[in-house]
Parts: sequence; C-alpha cells; structure tokens
Amino acid sequence: MKKYAFIGAYDKTDMLIYVAKILTLMGKKVILVDTTLLKKSRYIVPTMLQEKQYITTFEDIDIAIGFENLEAISQYQRKTLGKEIAYDIVLLDIDRAIAYQKFGIQSEDRHFFVTSFDVYHLKRGVQVLAYIQKNVKVTKIYYTKSMLAEEDDYLNYLAKDYKINWDKKNIIFFPFETEDFNAIFISQRSGRIQMKGLSNVYIDSILFLVEEITGEGSGKVRKAYKMIDD
Repeated sequence: MKKYAFIGAYDKTDMLIYVAKILTLMGKKVILVDTTLLKKSRYIVPTMLQEKQYITTFEDIDIAIGFENLEAISQYQRKTLGKEIAYDIVLLDIDRAIAYQKFGIQSEDRHFFVTSFDVYHLKRGVQVLAYIQKNVKVTKIYYTKSMLAEEDDYLNYLAKDYKINWDKKNIIFFPFETEDFNAIFISQRSGRIQMKGLSNVYIDSILFLVEEITGEGSGKVRKAYKMIDD
C-alpha cells in the first residue's frame, strides 16, 4: 500500500476524484481519504449514508469520510465488512496539521502541496508543512493560469524555516478555465464521474499527476482516461 499526501487548504476534492478514477481504470484498488475540515466529498459523492464516519464506493473508488487515522478505517471495515480491504493506493486529502500527524505519513510517502496564490490558501497550507520532516521531497501543484517568479518565491519564503526539499524538476499547473468549472459542476450534478468538457490543459495536468503516482508512461495513462466517457 502506497500513501500519497495532498496537502494544502485549497479545494482538492474534484481533482483527486478524477485521479482516483483513472487509477481504478488502470487496475488499482484505491481509497480516497477526506481528512479536511470541510469534508466536501460528503456533499458531492452520491450516498444515502448519514453517519459521522463512513466509507462509500463511488465508481470503484472507496471514499472514506470522518476518520481520524488509518487504523480507524481498518476497524470500520472489520466491523461492517468482516474484513480489511487491501489497497494499492491511498490518496489523502489533508488541510490540517493534526490530520497529517494522525495518519502517520512518513518521509518515504509521496508529498504534494496544492495551492493557489491567494494569501489565505498559501499561509494556511504552509501551516501543515511545518510538520513535515526536514528535507522530505514535496511536489508543488499550483492552481493558476500564470505564475510570476515572485509568487513562487513567496511560497518558498513562507516555508523557508521548514527546510522542505521542493521538487525542482516538476511543478504541476492547473490553469483553470471557465469551461473547467462548468464541466466539474455538470459532473457533480450528474452523480457520476465525467471528464468531458474539461480543457485540454486541465486534463493533461490530471494525466501527468497519474503518471507521477504510478510511474507508468503517458500512453497507458491516456488509454485509461479515454475509458471514462466512453
């Protein structure tokens, strides 16, 4: 089981659902764990469950909501299913330092920092970075149409005391267009995962992220993506 921590105050729910869907189409058993304060997935993932904590399956993706740690998820599965589920990939949506600590994320687990450049998302997200062990490699994911050098420098300045080992080879950009918002809203209302209508640059960023997670080439990843709207 490999853990991938997506850290930051910026909304990551839809991005992670798209990533998880492609991973399942590549034959991976995936759980998306929403540890965030808002728990947006509770509202956009179709379910009849009203419990404080639960696991629901949405298009072959297990989605866990309201749990304090991975052991609590295992206990829930043993109680409700009579067994634990073995996952290939755990995607952790994290916007609080306490969640980063309680889910036992280690230096060898993959780290992504997701943010836009408004001060709220930058500063609140950086609070979590304070709990990352020194020199852990972190890949930046920026939600912006364009980035000035001083904006990247500002994030580096905010995190300078934490000695983060920023991935200098890859910075992933999600340059949101109006069509992306519209496509995401349509997908949410439909109650199923759709990527039709997303801009090419948004899709390319999703696919590149899946490549980073799996280590697979773009051909295999894109083949899985094309199965979504077939």
